[in-house]
Amino acid sequence: MGTFLSLPSQQEFQDLAEKTGFSLEQIGILHRRFRQLSHGEATLRREDFKTIPDLSCNPIRSQIIEAFFDKRNLQRNGKGSVQQIGFEDFLTIMSYFRPPRLHMTEEERAGMRREKLRFLFNMHDTDNDGTITLEEYRHVVEELLSRSGALGKETAKAIADAAMLEVASISVGHMEPDEFYEGITFEHFLKIFNNTEIETKMHIRFLNMDTTTLCT
Repeated sequence: MGTFLSLPSQQEFQDLAEKTGFSLEQIGILHRRFRQLSHGEATLRREDFKTIPDLSCNPIRSQIIEAFFDKRNLQRNGKGSVQQIGFEDFLTIMSYFRPPRLHMTEEERAGMRREKLRFLFNMHDTDNDGTITLEEYRHVVEELLSRSGALGKETAKAIADAAMLEVASISVGHMEPDEFYEGITFEHFLKIFNNTEIETKMHIRFLNMDTTTLCT
């Protein structure tokens, strides 16, 4: 059992606001949600996320949960994952979903965009090798398509393979028939999402927020 989670002091709130970019009000909302998920304990474990109703039916639930325990996303040295996270770790992960501020410089907006895309990339690069391989990509697509019940595994696999070839054409251009595409690097990933405003799409709505859907 972990230590009971107490309310952070005003100074701790200020420090967390500076580190994560959240307002004090937003940190308060997230602190209540953390306590709700952890049942008042000082740390969260993977099983705590399994109690979120909307997350239970998400086809990539396991990838979403693992993202909270990935050292890369927690901005820690090394690769791999941790077994539990504290409130500051939780805020670090949730900070990837911060909406852009009204008056951001182009440089700040570009930095936020890159951070969000890195988070998404890490979520699909499950073996931590810096590349999203066909197998990793296929797994995600198959899960998304086959769980809907509309398509079988083989059909989903074929769609994933075709989609990967399309990604390859965007990433590296023309490929010869005998060439093998090793997978999507982060630089390729940036190129693929070049025309997508991920910084505005990947965010949390804090106003009138239903906390049961916060982490989905």
